[in-house]
Amino acid sequence: MFKLRGLQFLLVIQWAMCQNLGDLNLAGPLKDMNFSIPEGAGVRPIYQFISESPVIFRATGEKDGIIDIVPKTGMLYLNGSLDWETKAVHRLQVECLDENGDVVKGPYTVTIYVEDINDNPPKFDQPTYTGVVRQNSRAGKPFMYVHATDLDDPTTPHAQLTYSILHHFPNPYPEMLFQIDSVTGAISPSRTGSYYLDPQKQDTFTLVVTVKDMAGMTTNAFTSSADVIINVKESLWKAPATVYIQENSTKTHPVNISQVHSNEADVIYELLEKEKLARFPFSIDQNGVIYVTEPLDREEKDAYSFFAVTKDTVGELVDKPLQIHVIVTDINDNPPVCENALTIIEVQENEGGGSTIGTLHATDMDEKDTLNSRLKFNIESQVPAVPASNMFFVQQDTGILQLRGHSLNKRIAANYSLKVMVTDADFQTICEVQVHVIDINDQIPIFEKSDYHNVTVAESIPVGTVILEIQATDMDEPATGSSYIIYQVEEGDPDNKFIIETDPGTNRGFVKINKALDFETAEVHNLVINATNPEPLVSGVQYNASSRTLFKVFVTNEDEPPVFQKQVYTANASEDIPVNTLLVKVEAYDPEGNTVRYSLEGDVKKWLKIDSTTGNIYTASTLDREYKEVYKVDVVASETNNAAQRSKIPFVLHLKDVNDNPPQLVTDYPTFFCHPLHGGEKALIQATDVDEYLYSPRITFSLGDDADTRNNWEISKVNYTYAHLSPKHSNFEEKVYIVPVIINDNGKPPLENKVNLEVKVCQCSSEKSCFIKLEHENSKPSVGQAVGILLGVLLIIGAVIGGVFFHMKYKQKNEKKSQQKDVKDQTECEVLNK
Repeated sequence: MFKLRGLQFLLVIQWAMCQNLGDLNLAGPLKDMNFSIPEGAGVRPIYQFISESPVIFRATGEKDGIIDIVPKTGMLYLNGSLDWETKAVHRLQVECLDENGDVVKGPYTVTIYVEDINDNPPKFDQPTYTGVVRQNSRAGKPFMYVHATDLDDPTTPHAQLTYSILHHFPNPYPEMLFQIDSVTGAISPSRTGSYYLDPQKQDTFTLVVTVKDMAGMTTNAFTSSADVIINVKESLWKAPATVYIQENSTKTHPVNISQVHSNEADVIYELLEKEKLARFPFSIDQNGVIYVTEPLDREEKDAYSFFAVTKDTVGELVDKPLQIHVIVTDINDNPPVCENALTIIEVQENEGGGSTIGTLHATDMDEKDTLNSRLKFNIESQVPAVPASNMFFVQQDTGILQLRGHSLNKRIAANYSLKVMVTDADFQTICEVQVHVIDINDQIPIFEKSDYHNVTVAESIPVGTVILEIQATDMDEPATGSSYIIYQVEEGDPDNKFIIETDPGTNRGFVKINKALDFETAEVHNLVINATNPEPLVSGVQYNASSRTLFKVFVTNEDEPPVFQKQVYTANASEDIPVNTLLVKVEAYDPEGNTVRYSLEGDVKKWLKIDSTTGNIYTASTLDREYKEVYKVDVVASETNNAAQRSKIPFVLHLKDVNDNPPQLVTDYPTFFCHPLHGGEKALIQATDVDEYLYSPRITFSLGDDADTRNNWEISKVNYTYAHLSPKHSNFEEKVYIVPVIINDNGKPPLENKVNLEVKVCQCSSEKSCFIKLEHENSKPSVGQAVGILLGVLLIIGAVIGGVFFHMKYKQKNEKKSQQKDVKDQTECEVLNK
């Protein structure tokens, strides 16, 4: 041992002699110092302490047989390897002694921090782990953990561990059935596993789980592995079988009806409604027991579906929702109900025995197609009981009413009242039935006249006019289908020009004009009118000549106006078509065959003309869509020999746009800039185009190409109709500038317009608008202003003098009149006195 230490000491001395420690900053005076040294690496110098006077260096403290100092040279060195796992910090005291052993300097504290290196592989707590997972467990929900430790420094990546699954035996699917949290080692089913794990197919899996240090980020990380054996158990979380609950139960509620079990402990059970109900009559406790909280009524609701769910303490779902089905079973708690308070049946008196005359309908709210809702029918009474007490029969299970073999006779009994008992297994109800015996249709209608001769009407007679009243009678029972009369034109009216309406109270018929008559089409209508009943005649009875009558209508001619072939004429034309272009041909004819002449009315723009003979309409002048896109006029057709006979229909011309208007600059507001300019000013300018565009007008702005404009102004697009005009510098005088602006549209072909835009540079008010400066009082007027002022003063003086002159003349005139009046009055007084 002594020889080994001596050898190590000599190696350190030899290394120190071969190195210039001062150049490497590994030498210096004795003072407090800290060193960080990686663990391992064996014998090596640490630092050399230097003293000006010869001294002996001594080191004491936590040397642990590894750290020492050369007494004569002050070389602090390692004679072995440091180990972080054994000791992470060594604290020493270094001092200088004289030849007598007295301390002349120090002691100073020297602290050596051992730096950890990754020299320990991670190690699992156990070589094999065993876990249990339930079928259908939630994906990502851990069912077990693996854990490993690493002896290296936990504050460094050396001990940062990462878990992963290396192998999966067996692995029947493209994706693993299990997953592991790389940080915590938690093992849980993957999405695939949550769906496919099934103990019937595979109940045991073996996972090879690895753990790496260095956070698994480097290739030289240490790795360990362990086997994880997983047993798959059948899921406890299963939907129970359909629950059947008898309605109107008298048990004390709540009543236990089912139970569910989660695959995991300490979960919170809840029920979720599948449909919104006024009240939800089910609950669940924290053992998974499901209760019905009140009696149920099948007739109110016969089935319920809802979900059972489990949640953890933070409200997250633990298991997949289970759907619970509840069927409410029926009891016989509803009596039969008559569909109608009174069932009325009509039957002809000649109906034969066994004939079905009607059906009595009743319902039962209990479950359909069960004994609880099975109904039986039986006739309890018949009033009157003539000519027999059993005139009717009801089928027990259908409610169909039939006649027995007896014939009905209205003269004996016109009505029968029946009480029918309707029963189910426990209840019974009486339903009322009334049978009306109706007369058979064995009489035909008979006209009072076989010929109503004729009537003469003008062809212009209004539609709806009554031209004849007719009458037939029927001896069957009044106010029935056997006696009501329907009148129809049987012959002579193929175009339905006439219609006959019946007064239901009197059976009187009114012949009316149904469509406009036309002398030119038919001058005479020879009508054959029949009378029938809506109820079929009984066998052996037929309609004959007594149910027919004749009537003749003469139509007189009237001069009618021309008739157009159409109700309205339209045309589409481009606004730039040449003058004299044919737009449309209108046609009219005169019913009497007179010649027709055509003319136009309402052509305020004089855009159109019409050939009075042919009806051809042409353009008469240039069209303009921007003035009127839809141009309407009236076309008049009149008889040549009688202009008063005229007809009029509209003609509508739809004009299609062409690009015939250049864009215009909007000048509704002035363009100005406030003086002095500071830079960055913008003025908004707008352009419009009256032409039609498919989407919107797209107008481009540019400036004139002269040098002055280019040097002073610039223009930038805002959108399709606006742009900004900006000065390019701030050296502008107060005056009006003319800026040439070029605007182009996007028509086909495009049009251009050059506009000289007036732009003012002016002093602005606080409202940012130009204002006019007033001249000072002491400023001298110009020659023109002086002349104007002089003329104004002279005019004012002249007006004043003239006013005075006229006033004096008026005063003199009034005084003269007053003197004359005084003289006249005095004369009259003198005469009276005499």
